[in-house]
Amino acid sequence: MTIDEFNHYCKALPHTTHVVQWGNSEVWKVGGKVFAIGSISKDGHPAFTFKTSEQNYYFLEEKPGYRPAPYLASRGMKWIQQYNCESDEDEALEYYLSASYKLVSLGLTLSLIHISEPTRRTPISYAVFCLKKSLVVGWPASRVRVRV
Repeated sequence: MTIDEFNHYCKALPHTTHVVQWGNSEVWKVGGKVFAIGSISKDGHPAFTFKTSEQNYYFLEEKPGYRPAPYLASRGMKWIQQYNCESDEDEALEYYLSASYKLVSLGLTLSLIHISEPTRRTPISYAVFCLKKSLVVGWPASRVRVRV
């Protein structure tokens, strides 16, 4: 896969944004969070970095043409870099890019805003429930306040 093909594939995913940063790397984000990075390695070949599940991380780190992502994996994150692979790996790369997109998307904070009925005579109050924090982190009920 070339850098242009990588950019075309990532652009087709819903709600993605693109920025060039970190030494001319093509960085793709969803909800402001990075899910894929494309760059040219020192030897001139394209290299693609993406987030993986723990199971895929341990599978790919042993596979030729893949390695734990420099910088990210050394900090305990499950990111893999595909480098120096043949074109027959393009379909696999697309699968891993989509999986990375899904992993990052699922990690975004979901918010539900409830606004009290407009017929109230008191000032309109609102409560924001951070679903991710209350469901995933398991905030105690005492930390969630609702005014009626």
